[in-house]
Amino acid sequence: MINQLSKLTEDIYQSLIEWRRDFHKHAESGWVEFRTASIVASKLHSWGYEVHTGKNVINEGTRMGVPKKEVLEQEEKRALSQGADPEWVAQFSGGFTGVVGILDTGLPGPTIAFRVDMDALDIQESFSQDHRPTKEGFSSINANMMHACGHDAHTSIGLGVAYVLSQIKDQLKGRIKLIFQPAEEGVRGAKSMVTAGVVDDVDLFIAIHVGFEAELGELICGDLGFMATTKFDVTYTGEASHAGARPEQGKNALLAAATAVLNLHAISRHSEGYSRVNVGYLQAGNGRNIIPNQAIFKVEVRGETTSINDFMNQKALQIIQSAADMYEVEVNIDIVGAAKSCESSEELISFINQQAKQINEIHTIQDLYKLGGSEDATYMISHVKERGGHAAYIVFGTTLSAGHHNEQFDIDENVMPIAVKTLTLCAYNAVSYNTNRMIDKPKC
Repeated sequence: MINQLSKLTEDIYQSLIEWRRDFHKHAESGWVEFRTASIVASKLHSWGYEVHTGKNVINEGTRMGVPKKEVLEQEEKRALSQGADPEWVAQFSGGFTGVVGILDTGLPGPTIAFRVDMDALDIQESFSQDHRPTKEGFSSINANMMHACGHDAHTSIGLGVAYVLSQIKDQLKGRIKLIFQPAEEGVRGAKSMVTAGVVDDVDLFIAIHVGFEAELGELICGDLGFMATTKFDVTYTGEASHAGARPEQGKNALLAAATAVLNLHAISRHSEGYSRVNVGYLQAGNGRNIIPNQAIFKVEVRGETTSINDFMNQKALQIIQSAADMYEVEVNIDIVGAAKSCESSEELISFINQQAKQINEIHTIQDLYKLGGSEDATYMISHVKERGGHAAYIVFGTTLSAGHHNEQFDIDENVMPIAVKTLTLCAYNAVSYNTNRMIDKPKC
């Protein structure tokens, strides 16, 4: 089987590169991946997948950090002008840009799901001729949107896995789900797919990433040390007044924000593990002789575990509200992103290791890598495990031109066929995986 999978992957190697460079050139930020999602849905449909999209896979009530309506409408028009499929785009209107493809073999077996993310970062890509995408003509044409974290490769890998599995469907058992998630950046999208029921019936779940300073041919297959996090935007609304003539009539939103920010950074660290807090943006006021009636800041807290993050979050909320009370201003807190901490299932990690050892291009398998960041695939991992399934997060190493979230980020595209072969082998051999979980009725 490994020889057949290798041949099929080799056959689409150029397609993987073309897909990745096309997605890179037409980078789309979270919740506006209209063009990307339409291409994914169209290809899955053409390969015989049952395709679910939009509100069928995204729960509106649990989306976080969604752009304003006018931005969504503008970006949808932009996507159509750049070649998005109009029939599919209509299903994503309003920013419901999730896609799930299901390949049902009709034979008994587990449901295995692979999650890849599709969104770009809000970064302006480098125009330097030293930057390969610029030099070779596939740098982003969308201002302040760039695939600076490898999600263009993830989407292409997902499509590669979908194609290869469609070619060997008669040799598979069980069900395969390919989850193309929007809005991972800012940890905004996964929770809404979980609450939509996308992973309710999943027995085996694997989320992937490329890079993270691992070498090409290296697989990180184990504990990545993802931190739980909560991200929120805070708006204080007070009352403007002349700072000299009528200062007592004003309600100072700037001072409320300043008080909150200073005290947020004074939250005690936690004895049970790492914790973080950071205010990265603060804006207030209009003029030097006006009592500021509005202040806005953006803050995040993190914790090594979900419980530590909950501690940080509750302390932060208490401080933010207390500052509002002190200066008699109104406060609005908008949760714009969140993720849990989690651990991969040891049994599934062992299984993935066994498959990876059959891939000639993989020369090193690492079981531990403390990243220190956050990932919202942890919502999916936690949900699958809570329902009795097994889940894991793995990283395929690749040479990087610059670090993640850098304007000159680029990858070695040879990582993509390595990932496709590994994941398709996992799907093929999933039938041999020993899970005692009762499989639920099929859902999306």
